[in-house]
Parts: sequence; structure tokens; C-alpha cells
Amino acid sequence: MKEDFLHFIWLHKKLDFSNLKTTSGETITVLSTGIYTQQAGPDFFNAKIEINNQVWAGNIEMHVKSSDWYLHNHQNDDNYNNVILHVVWEHDTVVFYPNNKPIPVLELKNQINKALLTNYLNLKTAKNWIFCENDIKLVTQFTIANFKEKLLIERLQQKEEVIKQLLVYNKNDFNASFFVFLAKNFGLNSNGSAFEATANHIGLNVFQKEQNNLLHLEALLFGFAGLLNGDFQDQYPKDLQQTFLYLKQKHQLKDVFIQVNFFKHRPDNFPTIRLAQLAQLYFLKKHLFEQITSANSPEQIHKILNVQVSEYWETHYVFDQESKSKLKKTSKAFLDLLLINAVLPMRFAYRNYMGEPFSDSLLEWLENIKPEQNSIIKRFDALGFKSNSSYDTQAFIHLKKKYCDLQKCLSCSIGSELIKNA
Repeated sequence: MKEDFLHFIWLHKKLDFSNLKTTSGETITVLSTGIYTQQAGPDFFNAKIEINNQVWAGNIEMHVKSSDWYLHNHQNDDNYNNVILHVVWEHDTVVFYPNNKPIPVLELKNQINKALLTNYLNLKTAKNWIFCENDIKLVTQFTIANFKEKLLIERLQQKEEVIKQLLVYNKNDFNASFFVFLAKNFGLNSNGSAFEATANHIGLNVFQKEQNNLLHLEALLFGFAGLLNGDFQDQYPKDLQQTFLYLKQKHQLKDVFIQVNFFKHRPDNFPTIRLAQLAQLYFLKKHLFEQITSANSPEQIHKILNVQVSEYWETHYVFDQESKSKLKKTSKAFLDLLLINAVLPMRFAYRNYMGEPFSDSLLEWLENIKPEQNSIIKRFDALGFKSNSSYDTQAFIHLKKKYCDLQKCLSCSIGSELIKNA
């Protein structure tokens, strides 16, 4: 038993409110269950109850056991002095107000519908992958469809928090923040942090000053990503080394230790290729952020971000090792990833910053992007939930990571419906 189940019962009124009594036998009439804020302090604020014809207004606190009050040190917190009812699963000790009067207690363990409790316990029993995997097919399509939109907005808000941190660091400069955020996404999962650190260390101000010289952009990126420390044979990396030393002195940039990862990457995703493409992008697009925020379709975003590599990288994946010639353009699949993980969150954050109302077009764009392929999507597909677009896959990824993995079944529309069916 966990407190979130008690919150669920109270919030959704899943008990007989017409026959409630305190542990001392006093009649309870619930006039208002209060506001469930899910913040620090009592669980429900501004509730109103009547105990033996005396109306009380205040807060309600919930615990599995009454003694948890002392375990959580509420007796030393003035925020709990206005608790008018202590709702517990099991009453095992008396809790007092500062004036030494006992706080009224409602014990729930004999008040709950047995089928409701069975559904809850069944849902919270560990399964192979997610708790509801045996019953999820019983949930209505209406519930799934509505919950997907909520999940997608939450996912955008989650990524917006990362952007907000960048904005604080860059003094609300969206251009500079987008440079770092885009670099992070060029690095994908394994090199995202390294690319982000590289872009942060260079800064857009320095990068733009060298924007008319592709070799300079490459030197900055490769240099601070730790890729110019070797004893090279080819002239190109030697030129990069010399240029990097010159630019460090010119812009008074200090050395920083950043290490990129080649392991388990396909050659087209090597950090050398992605950094070369990022340099090419900023060399060709002088006002990238403005173009990204004014684009009207995913196709326009693809056109803006679609670049290839400089001549040397057409025949190389790493320095000094020649390979078969290939243009190495940003693929459609990679452009889709940039659109999903960098462009849409940045547009979402920018609109919020500018005070513009939320637009469904951001979510509609996802409906026009092919579904992603990963282990999470494959498992949901096996459970009967096929993804038709990135709208579905992004929702399912967020569901798994932020609800299923964290066991937030009672905050999940799917889990709530399964339990409510009692």
C-alpha cells in the first residue's frame, strides 16, 4: 500500500462518503475534498468537512499509517497546523495539534470497495515490462487518444526546461541557446553531452565571427571536441590544428577536456561526420534560428537542415584513413530526429517565451513524421498499440519513461481507468 492510492481514492471519491466516521466514532460529512496540488505541504488544500455538526475548513493530510506523521516530522512543521482531517489506511497512533488536542482521523482500510483494492494490487504487481501489460487492452481508445496529447505536451514541457536552463546561461539569447541545443542533438544520445559542452565552450558569438570561413568553424568544433590532438599525416587535419591554435589565441579561449565517443556508432553517425555537418550548416545558414522559427512545415525544416560535409570528409570518416567517396548528407531519418528533439521543443519554448498561445500545429507536425523504431516502440506494438507516426512514438516513449518506469500508475489515465472499473 502506498499513499498515492489514498490520494487516488480521495480525489476520485472512490468510497462511500455518506457513511464516514472518525476513529473515535464522530460522523464526518465531506463538503469539499479540497485541491490536490501535489506540492510540498499537506496533500489536499482548502477542504471543508463537517464533524458532528461543526464545519471545519482547512487541509487534509494522508498517510499509510498514522505514525507516518512523526516519521515525516510533520509535528515540527507549521504548515501542518491547519490539518482538519488525517486520512490513513491504518490508524496505529494518535497525532496531536500544538494545543494537545488529537487530530480527527479517518481510517480507510475497511471503507474501500474490495474490487477496487484488488484492481490496484493487481496493477501494482510486478510484470515483465510494465505493470498493466496484461490489462492494457481493456482501456478504451478514447482514453488512449486523449492521454497521448497530454503526454506529448508534457514531453515538450520537459524539453523546454532544458532550454530554459540554456536561456539563463545565455542571458535569454535564443540564437545562442539554439546553437547549443542543436549541437546536443547532432551528437545523439552517446555524444550529446560532449557536443553540448563543445558548443557551450565556443559560444555562438565566437562561432558567428568565424562563420564565413568553414575551416575555422571545423577547427573550433573538432578542436574543443578533443579530435585534434594526434600526430596527423594528411594536410587537412594539420591545417585544422594550426587554425585551432590561432583561434584559441584570437578569442582568448581556454582549453577544456571533452571526449567524444565512436564506439557502437555506424560510420555515418561518427562524431567527425556530425561535427562536419554542423559546421557546414552554420557556414551556409547565416540566420538559422530565424529560419527555423519562421518555417511553416516539416518539409521546410528538412530543407533548411539538409547539408552535407566538406570535401575531405567525402572520402574520410576519421582523420588519415581514406574511404570510398560519399557525399554524407544528413539523412531524412536524422533530420526527423532533429525536428522532433530540437526544432519542435525550441519552437514550443520560443512561443511560450513570446506569450503566444499553444498551437496544435506543433503536434500535427509529428503526425507527418514516420514512427521511430526502438525497443520501447516494439514492446508497445507487441501489446497491440501500433505506432503510425512520431505522434504515437513520442507519446509512448514519454509514457514508458515518465509513468511506467516511475510506477506512477495512479497519475496515468490508463492506470486510473483500469482501477476505476471496479
